[in-house]
Amino acid sequence: MQSQPTTPAQPIERHTPFYDIHVNLGAKMIKGGGDFMFPLSYADAKDEHINTRTHVGLQDLSTMGDVDVKGPDALKLINALTVNDMHNLVPGQARYSTMCNEQGGIMDDITVYKFNDEHYLIVTSSSTRQKTAKWIAEHAKGKRAYVTDTTAAIALPVVQGPRSRDLMKAAVQGIDFDSLKFFRFAKGRIGETDVMISRSGYTGELGYEIFTPAEEAYLVWNHLMRVGKDFNLKPYGVAAMHTMRLEKSLVLFGNDANENTTPFHCGLEKWIKFDNHEFVGREALLKIKDKGTPVRWTGLTLGGDKPAAVKDKVMNGNDEVGHVTYSNIGHTVGATLAMAYIKAEHTKPGTQLDVMIDGVKTSARVTPTPFFDPEGKRLRS
Repeated sequence: MQSQPTTPAQPIERHTPFYDIHVNLGAKMIKGGGDFMFPLSYADAKDEHINTRTHVGLQDLSTMGDVDVKGPDALKLINALTVNDMHNLVPGQARYSTMCNEQGGIMDDITVYKFNDEHYLIVTSSSTRQKTAKWIAEHAKGKRAYVTDTTAAIALPVVQGPRSRDLMKAAVQGIDFDSLKFFRFAKGRIGETDVMISRSGYTGELGYEIFTPAEEAYLVWNHLMRVGKDFNLKPYGVAAMHTMRLEKSLVLFGNDANENTTPFHCGLEKWIKFDNHEFVGREALLKIKDKGTPVRWTGLTLGGDKPAAVKDKVMNGNDEVGHVTYSNIGHTVGATLAMAYIKAEHTKPGTQLDVMIDGVKTSARVTPTPFFDPEGKRLRS
């Protein structure tokens, strides 16, 4: 019997509810985490970075996963999977955490939102959306907890920048933005659309994330852009997002963290709560806490204006002591920056090292992080 020819699998390409808007605005689209098409930039990425730091920017983060968890054992399930303790969350509050495997390796970094004692939302990274949803659902078996991946139903435009509060006051009804604290959320309306708005973001700026029904995404985006003209609102893409998160040394899962790195490796240990809290990976992380890690995620300021590439070697003389996870120009701080995993004994601030860029040594100085606004005053303003 003659075998039938097989058809090559077509590459997956996922679109957010804002995809057509991005294309109509002339954005350069690239494929990123979760096989989604992301706007890299709409015009000039440096200008988008500076405008967001100076005025206010708008980004589409609908690629992030949304996992709804309900039931009498919802908190029990979530607390068993997160290194941070969620017991004292109150309705209307959100909390950041990592989820780890039994070896303490990071499965994902997430944010947990509490609606009530039996209803939570977990927002995941883009690249791990499906894996994380399955991980949570697997651990829900045998518990009175019900897990639903609601990503397709939610659009997530985010407004970031020092003028974001003024813009939100003008665009949103039903929320007192002067009293909405960092990592708190509330329900309001944009036009005729009911939304949930969280005071949070991924830029280090005052900002808000707007959980929007996917079928009404166009209405919300267009309303924000129309009202935002008075505040110099401009959209920004992932290129500007990356340079802003680099200045703030914010971890990106997949680039800077994965299942082979623990929260202690990449500076996320402050969110681990060991006291009276049993969770997956706890015993492994306790051992690492006592022993320490051989490498640490470390900030570098590079000589010259050429960023390093991912995996470029960090050198101490002729000895390789680490590798770069991300590098670019810090447009706000006016320097070439990098984050790298470096052997712990070489991570003291001020240590002089080199990075091999295109086979040539470039000077690098270990620098305290975050590089920009280290006290977080802008974020909490």
